[in-house]
Amino acid sequence: MPDAGAFRDLNYERLRNSMSSLTEPYNGPEALSTLPPVHMKLLLKLVSFCLVALVVLPVAVGSAYEVLSRHWARAKYPPPGRLIDVGGRNIHLDCGGQGSPTVILEAGLDNYGTLSWAKVHDSVARLTRACAYDRAGIMWSEPKFTPQHADAVAEDLRAVLTAAGEKGPFVLAGHSIGGPYSMAYTRKFGDEVAGLVFVDASHPDQVARFAEVANTPPDYINEAMQIASSLAWTGIIRLMATADGAHDVPVRVTEKAKAFVSTSLAAVVSENMNVDRTLGEAGGLRTLGDRPLVVLTAMAPLGNDALKAENMSRQADTRRREVWRKLHDDEASWSTRSRHQLVADSGHYIQFTRPDVVIAAILEVVDTVRVENNGVGDFR
Repeated sequence: MPDAGAFRDLNYERLRNSMSSLTEPYNGPEALSTLPPVHMKLLLKLVSFCLVALVVLPVAVGSAYEVLSRHWARAKYPPPGRLIDVGGRNIHLDCGGQGSPTVILEAGLDNYGTLSWAKVHDSVARLTRACAYDRAGIMWSEPKFTPQHADAVAEDLRAVLTAAGEKGPFVLAGHSIGGPYSMAYTRKFGDEVAGLVFVDASHPDQVARFAEVANTPPDYINEAMQIASSLAWTGIIRLMATADGAHDVPVRVTEKAKAFVSTSLAAVVSENMNVDRTLGEAGGLRTLGDRPLVVLTAMAPLGNDALKAENMSRQADTRRREVWRKLHDDEASWSTRSRHQLVADSGHYIQFTRPDVVIAAILEVVDTVRVENNGVGDFR
């Protein structure tokens, strides 16, 4: 019969063998097969925990970074205007100056919002009342959870102007998609609109007209933006946002827009998803009577980098600009008192590159309305 020392040596040997199987180099499947079941389960749990940690930890850190960054953005960049309640949510409205008519500045399809008019607003406000605003979910305005399209934008704008006590007559100045938004407002509330300025504005027929001169590749931008919007809470959008602004965009505008990019993206996606509906609604009105109208068209050719990014030839860009000019000729025909100006040295954001041209166009319409001194209804 073995003595106690033999049992002690046997137990030690078993323990040594078990520990060596965990610490010695892996020698293939047969090595793993020697692990006792309890150690195999421990190893699998450890590996699983590490894999989960590799996914969860960065997401947790990123989401915390996003929450803190949103608080920081609101503290560092308070709204320059007023937050106006429109049925339980706030819209940011920034008005300045005195006089009539009041100029309403409508931004394009981007996350600049009121910042889009940074080089224009104050100059116009020196000579008349001027208001810029952030559409729902953009910059300082709170989001809405219904589709954002031209008629909905017009209703929001009417609500905020009414709640803020801003009264017509209005001169509407719209950049890009802001042109169709302004037309929708004019169709719905035309008695308030005395004149308009289109700043490289979108046209109801632009999609079809561009398709006639070039093969339009599948548009994956909206899908990519939807995915990005769904990931905004993780902080990845804020981290990826470039600190470099577009050409001629003031640094302060870029900094503020970047600070609010993750909270603004969902609203931009909503508007982008409804572009076809917006163009259809805006196209329901193509006559402005004798309201004064100035149409500004950006005609600067794309640079080599932009052509490469768009996968476009120089010839295709020339054809595109010619179509754009003709579309804007058509917009100018909507009023019996219009002027169409080609801006040869500016791209799409004329208000950043040539703010002097935009300011002059707005004040031209303002002066025409003042000189006429007629009731707004006479312009219909």
